Amino acid sequence: MKYVRSMSQPAKTSPRASSASDAPEGAAGGKAAAQRLKMRRELAAAAMELFATKGYEATTVDEIAATAGVARRTFFRHFRSKEEAIFPDHDDTLTRAEAVLDVAPAHEHPLDTVCRGIKEVMKMYAASPAVSVERYRLTREVPALREREIASVARYERLFTRYLLAHFDEHEQHDGNDDPLLAEVAASAVVTAHNHVLRRWLRAGGQGDVEGQLDHAFSIVRKTFGSGIGAGRTQAPAAAPAAVRTRGEVLVAVARTDAPLDEVMRTIEEALRSRS
Repeated sequence: MKYVRSMSQPAKTSPRASSASDAPEGAAGGKAAAQRLKMRRELAAAAMELFATKGYEATTVDEIAATAGVARRTFFRHFRSKEEAIFPDHDDTLTRAEAVLDVAPAHEHPLDTVCRGIKEVMKMYAASPAVSVERYRLTREVPALREREIASVARYERLFTRYLLAHFDEHEQHDGNDDPLLAEVAASAVVTAHNHVLRRWLRAGGQGDVEGQLDHAFSIVRKTFGSGIGAGRTQAPAAAPAAVRTRGEVLVAVARTDAPLDEVMRTIEEALRSRS
């Protein structure tokens, strides 16, 4: 298994791109994005209110738009269907998660980066606990909403799988090599751990130390998959994985200085077993 850390190249900046005249354009773009997200959330709030009072099947797009105080065409500028309307933040959250991956420090283990990326999803839910709890109730009751939620989860899994795969030497990905399988299973494990903690938090009414629970769940995933994905990293010179020699009753084991603690402990354990 050959692990490689992709180093992003600094973007080339043209004189025009760095000119002061472009600043208002960037500010305007940010304002437009904020207004768009605000409208999406207002439509989502209207949809959830109607789903809760009238029922999902009895609610129409026209009613959602009218409750939000906008025209039908405005609704369809933001959502393709009424079931999509109660998930207004997933597109923005996916972008933020991808940004975490894009600027990850070179020394960080890729699985740790993915865990930080999916925390953006938890932040989205934790920002509005009452709304998140009500959304959870609706998705449990309405199959169409549950399917929409599953589709959203799949987008995160694909993002994280691509990221983990990018940290293996693509020339080593061939029949008989388990790296692609490991990347996909590890990405799925991160998402599953996140969703397990999220559901438990939602069933508790949005109460409790969700961040601490999430970190605990990620530590289990990291312990299970971290050594496989991290094996063979090339950003630091590799040392002999278990160079062992004895000096009387002293056992010396050599490990990389950048190796995770669990990997160092395994090296020591293997060295001790080899001398027993």
